[in-house]
Order: sequence, then C-alpha cells, then structure tokens
Amino acid sequence: TLSTVVGVGLGILAAINRGRAGDHVTMGIAIVGLSVPTFLLAIVGIIVFSLALHWLPVTGARTWQSYILPIVALSLHSAAVKARITRSSMLEVLGQEYLRTARAKGLRERLVILRHALKNALIPVTTIVGLQFGALLGGAFIIENIFGWPGVGRLAVQAIFNRDFPLVQGTVLLVAVAYLLSNLVVDVLYAWLDPRIRYG
Repeated sequence: TLSTVVGVGLGILAAINRGRAGDHVTMGIAIVGLSVPTFLLAIVGIIVFSLALHWLPVTGARTWQSYILPIVALSLHSAAVKARITRSSMLEVLGQEYLRTARAKGLRERLVILRHALKNALIPVTTIVGLQFGALLGGAFIIENIFGWPGVGRLAVQAIFNRDFPLVQGTVLLVAVAYLLSNLVVDVLYAWLDPRIRYG
C-alpha cells in the first residue's frame, strides 16, 4: 500500500541521515501522524484545504483531486508507524558487522543499503503491515462517511442504521476475508525475507 512505501522510504531516509535535519523532520511528521486521530486529520484537512483555501473538493469521488485528502488522512498514521519501525530496524542493521565488511570491499553505500541492509530491516516492518491493515480497514469506515464516499464502510454503517442484518453480515464477512488474506500475504513475505522461517 501507499502507506508502506512512504513509511519505509521515510524510515530509510531518517536512518541514513541520523541526527541531521532530514531525520528530525521525518520523525516530527511521524509523531504528528501517530498523535492525531484519523477522523480529526480528515476534518482539519477539509477545513483548511477545502473550505478555507478551496484547493480540494469537500466530498465525493468525482475527480482525482477528491482522492488526495482521504488518502492522506487514512495513510498518515500507518505510514508514521512504519517509518519509526523502519528507522529503528535500519539503524540496528546498519551497525552490524557484515555491512562493515561490504563497505570494506568497496561497495557503494547505495548498494550496501538496498541490497544488503534493506531486506533484513524489513522483517520487523512486515510484522506490522498485517496489523496496520486491520487499522486501515477500520479507518476506511470513518473516512468514507466523512468524505461521502460510496464504499464498503459507508454501506456497512447505512446497513446498521437501517437494521439490514444480512447486509451487515456480508460486509463483516468481506472485511474479515480481506484481513485474513492480508495476513496470509504477510506470512509469505516474512518467510521470503527470513529463510529461517518455515511453515509446516
């Protein structure tokens, strides 16, 4: 997902630039993302960028601009979690002996990070991805109702208010299957990243 790409990317940049301005800015954004609830971020975004500045539409999904606020509001918390974990994991990996050996052999720093460090640093992040997917599903229910998107979350809320129990059961089942599939993908990725992991 977008939050994984952004979070991992920012975490790597923060780890590489440890103690510098880029590290402080990235972790500052991550703290904001962790501290502000999704619904509050969405409401503030609407007030500032839609009502005050008139840059983005308030509700609906008619144009590509309509997707910016919901995506940012939904992804920021998850990206912040992944950025902090990636930074911590990358700093731990960068201090290991085999990376010093790779540098001593004359490999460029970019190759050392992307080819040798990143794969091991992603192992803790992979564990979080499955958990964060559940949080994203829950956040989607809120975001769809705030921005008036015709999605599964909004449909589920309407079904609850209308006491349409078969539809409620269907949406819950759909969300549960999506969550189980995401965890299955995470397990496969975990086994690929760490060959010591084997499933019987």
